[in-house]
Amino acid sequence: MQFLKKPIVAIVLVLAVLGIGIFAFVSLQKAEIPPVEETKNVGAKYKSIGTSVEGRTIESYTYGNGDTHLVFVGGVHGGYEWNSVLLSYQFMDYLDKNLDVIPNNVTVTVIPSANPDGVYRVVPKVGRFTVADVSTDEGILKSGRFNAHDVDLNRNFDCKWKPKSMWQAKTVSAGSEPFSEPEARALRDFVLENSPDAVVFWHSQANAVYASECEAGILPETLDIMNAYSRASGYPAVKSFDSYAITGDVEGWLASINIPAITVELKTHETVEWEQNLAGIKALFEYYSQETKVLR
Repeated sequence: MQFLKKPIVAIVLVLAVLGIGIFAFVSLQKAEIPPVEETKNVGAKYKSIGTSVEGRTIESYTYGNGDTHLVFVGGVHGGYEWNSVLLSYQFMDYLDKNLDVIPNNVTVTVIPSANPDGVYRVVPKVGRFTVADVSTDEGILKSGRFNAHDVDLNRNFDCKWKPKSMWQAKTVSAGSEPFSEPEARALRDFVLENSPDAVVFWHSQANAVYASECEAGILPETLDIMNAYSRASGYPAVKSFDSYAITGDVEGWLASINIPAITVELKTHETVEWEQNLAGIKALFEYYSQETKVLR
């Protein structure tokens, strides 16, 4: 039997080497796919608040533990206003490194991409993107304004809703009824669950800060935060959008349920104007850090 020992030993060694190789290969493959948690901003509490028509996740990132809840939303108009998504990501990265900028009494939630299918039309990749990833085709960019049902999400909320609405000189679909679209329902459900004290929407490209209103007009606190953001950022303050008729907008719906909301319109579709918006954000932090502020 002695003559069998060497071949057996050799076979055992070969199997051991193969086992180590397979283990190392599998480990390497796993190492190349980071866990989901490692792809999120480490300073934030991550939560999916819903999914799009095509099944893409609508993400929220929450910072701080205060009783006053401020929400910032980008990308309602998807890839057409992709710079509002990049601004949201820059804000999140800033908070990761500067959590102490948030007042003790404040919680901040960022929803960076409220229309992920619209973004995907313009930036066909999963996850974060850069300016270099964005399509330069004008037709594709405009199509990215809408969700996968070709609905303008900022016409799908329950404030003066109509099945058809306007965008510039174009008639656009507002869905089959208020909240017919899963993206609109995700924002609605998030708001109803969390009752934020104020909501800021980033859009482009009107270069202004707009107040929100519905049937009962503008809330006094909405005027306060519009003016605070405007003074700090340099964007002109505008009480009412009157370039053309709008129905079913999310800001108006928030006003109808007594939640102040403002729309910050960047100057172009290509810039994030970070310093201006950081100044506006800090002005809101200052406003809501005042314990003597009258609560609604």
